[in-house]
Amino acid sequence: MKKVILFIAISLDGYIADGNGQVDWLNGQDPTSIPDSNYDEFMKTIDTVVLGWNTYHQIVTELSPNQWVYNGISSFVVTHKKLISTSEIQFVNENPCELVTRLKQQRGKNIWICGGANLAQQLIRENLIDQFYISVIPILLGKGVPLFGQMEQALPLKLIKTQTSNGITGLIYERR
Repeated sequence: MKKVILFIAISLDGYIADGNGQVDWLNGQDPTSIPDSNYDEFMKTIDTVVLGWNTYHQIVTELSPNQWVYNGISSFVVTHKKLISTSEIQFVNENPCELVTRLKQQRGKNIWICGGANLAQQLIRENLIDQFYISVIPILLGKGVPLFGQMEQALPLKLIKTQTSNGITGLIYERR
């Protein structure tokens, strides 16, 4: 069965975006250095990406406005907006937990939960995330969009791997 993997970067104080919703701080100690990461290896293990509207909008308007960055990967954008799907991107107005549960039953590689916080928090609450790939960026933002909101119960995790490069610490956890 497919695994559902949250692969995301956070500030040291737990934010995925700053107070203005920006992510221009996503770099290591030396902004000119390209850090080693698990990203390339991770991308080989997935065939589906699920993201919320805000993450999608930021990708297509700021981060990569001229080209869809997840070519060749089934992409699902969870939104209440009525948008026309394309061959690359399916816009779905569906409960994210139901969507992920349905996708998980299909054959293929793993599912990447790309963002944002609201989507991730809903899936965490329903215990649908199998692995957490968290890249901790060496910055304290003080405010912004927190990845983990209030939780009704603890979620025990098991550390699988750590990696550091250019001050960024990559952590991989599985549910216990």
